[in-house]
Amino acid sequence: MIRSISEALAHKRAELGQKEKGFTLIELLVVVIIIGILAAVAIPIFLGQQDQAKDAGVKSDLANAKVAYVSQLVDAPAAIPTGAQLTAKGFVQSPNSSSLSVTAASATAAGTFCIQLTSASSGSPTFGITNTTGVAKGTCAAGVFTAS
Repeated sequence: MIRSISEALAHKRAELGQKEKGFTLIELLVVVIIIGILAAVAIPIFLGQQDQAKDAGVKSDLANAKVAYVSQLVDAPAAIPTGAQLTAKGFVQSPNSSSLSVTAASATAAGTFCIQLTSASSGSPTFGITNTTGVAKGTCAAGVFTAS
């Protein structure tokens, strides 16, 4: 008797195993929820990476603008180079930056300068570079850099 019951149960389990092909609604919902959680975590991180890349492009632009500025000073030491003169010396502003500003401490002190660019990333941070410092976040006025 016990043998026939266990054979019947084994047969029933075998039939159930053959009929179940696919996923249940609960299993599908769990997968969708997991994908949603991963997307909620990954998307903001990805957007932050884009902003960091744009800011890095602006920093590169400033370093290139400084090289072009110094190159222009070699040709005309008494004059403050303009954006057009920087372009003539090979400076190409990337789409990641805007609002190029070139200032000097005075008209006769073109060697003391500050160059400023604004990033296209969210928040529009402003970066600057001077004749004595590297690129940093801040603004320029009259050839003087103010960190922010």
